[in-house]
Amino acid sequence: MRRVVFAILIQMEDLRIRRAISSDAPVIAAFNAAMARETEHLELDPIRLLTGVEAVLADPAKGFYTVAESGGGQVVGQLMITFEWSDWRNGNFWWIQSVYVDAPARGTGVYKRLYEHIRHAAAEAGNVCGLRLYVERDNTRAQEVYRRQGMQATAYRMFEVDFVIGR
Repeated sequence: MRRVVFAILIQMEDLRIRRAISSDAPVIAAFNAAMARETEHLELDPIRLLTGVEAVLADPAKGFYTVAESGGGQVVGQLMITFEWSDWRNGNFWWIQSVYVDAPARGTGVYKRLYEHIRHAAAEAGNVCGLRLYVERDNTRAQEVYRRQGMQATAYRMFEVDFVIGR
């Protein structure tokens, strides 16, 4: 067991954070499907999911994906950024969405590196007033990870009407 943990730690030292490209679409879609299954017990339509990922990768106005790639070139984590204009702040919030770290890489700092990269990019952008995300209320593990990065729970609750999944 010790040897396996050591190998993962060495890979994380070589972790590369980069903007996703079109050839990343299949792994991003697979990670999104796994996330929905793990956190909300949902089976997403794979074709709709893949075309949704491809739409973001093709249109920067929709947002962008950032991926964590191991030294061996394997994508081991991801997150997506979408935008929300705040008239109160005269700036954009970057919404962190579609967060997923592949199971063998969890607990090794992949999300921390992704978050640090995004936080730095947001600060450098000049028109970003903050970072936001939503998390499934029972996903206490993820909530603790976000708190460790300095994020705080807000007083807001989220409401929606979903025309596609229909929950």
